[in-house]
Amino acid sequence: MAASTGGLVSSFHGSWGTSMVGDDYHALMQSVPRYVTVGKPVRSAPCMKNVNEGKGIFAPVVVVTRNIVGKKRFNQLRGKAIALHSQVITEFCKSIGADGKQRQGLIRLAKKNGERLGFLA
Repeated sequence: MAASTGGLVSSFHGSWGTSMVGDDYHALMQSVPRYVTVGKPVRSAPCMKNVNEGKGIFAPVVVVTRNIVGKKRFNQLRGKAIALHSQVITEFCKSIGADGKQRQGLIRLAKKNGERLGFLA
């Protein structure tokens, strides 16, 4: 090894060609499948459950009310309440001169607070 050449030094003295020739190579190629079937990936259904389910001070009242009036009717009532609350926030933003971005921020904050308090249980 001469350090003055500055080249790459390797201990490899073989050939880059195949070391298998003739019948061995053909036997190996016959034993390997040409196509591999790949199944469709299994994907679980998205979970739309509230992470704060059962948490919050109002959660027990919300759960009991949902059980009494039924899930469908309860979701209708909840939707109306959320829509009314969004309208109140919108009117408030108009009265103080807040722009749309601030209004959206207040609506998101209301949703987070509702989750923490248990209204969305």
